[in-house]
Amino acid sequence: MKLRDQVVFLTDADSPSGKALMRRLADEGASLLLNSDSGGAGIASELQQLHARGTRTYVCNIDLCDHADVSRHLDQAEQQLGGVGVLVHNRKFVAPISVEAGEERLFDAILRANAKSAFICAQAVGARMTTRGTGRIVFVGSIHAEKPTGSTFAYSVAMGAVQMLSREASLALGRFGINVNYIQMGPLPGDDATFHSDISFLYEDYEYKVPNAILGSWDDLAELVVFVAGDGARYLNGADIRLDGGFLNHYLDHKTKKP
Repeated sequence: MKLRDQVVFLTDADSPSGKALMRRLADEGASLLLNSDSGGAGIASELQQLHARGTRTYVCNIDLCDHADVSRHLDQAEQQLGGVGVLVHNRKFVAPISVEAGEERLFDAILRANAKSAFICAQAVGARMTTRGTGRIVFVGSIHAEKPTGSTFAYSVAMGAVQMLSREASLALGRFGINVNYIQMGPLPGDDATFHSDISFLYEDYEYKVPNAILGSWDDLAELVVFVAGDGARYLNGADIRLDGGFLNHYLDHKTKKP
């Protein structure tokens, strides 16, 4: 088991990515600190399965933008599980917002949920990892750190901020044996609705803009996170890993693999 005796802090257990991640991380022997907005109600069946297989868990509802609250739960989780060895920041909040008419409050909310939470969690967890001289931080981001959506510019801004946070943290924390990496998640089923745009054709027939015409899944993300969090990735630090099936390399509609 690649993550035996490791404690993994998952920042959004209730999300589809969180559910896929917790299953796969448990497969590798990890104990799980699970932040759940529902206090565990939204992942009740998953928790039942984890407990049945003997996976140790600590479930809580943290304000990820409040350093004191994050620190308090890290201290409590450490008493039950041990110190966090891996932080997986998979928090994702997307909402339509335009440059021309976007509301300032929504802009702030998108940056707070995605970028500020990443900073607060990395700072709180990183400080504890520094004292132990080891650790892994994985930011689950998006190809939209670099590629405009045409529908939610603030999300792109937030993903770009987290991407640069990852690079800066890899330098600062890397001196203490902590590896920090950023995953650019590509298109998934339903993203044509999530990123629906009146000015961009990016997600029109988007499944055929993946060269093999097969969209990814959260399970693909979970496999990559297990690798990045494990000893096999000891020399991987400050990397931007694009997990998009080649989507961003596409630029000609008539070259797509349509049936």
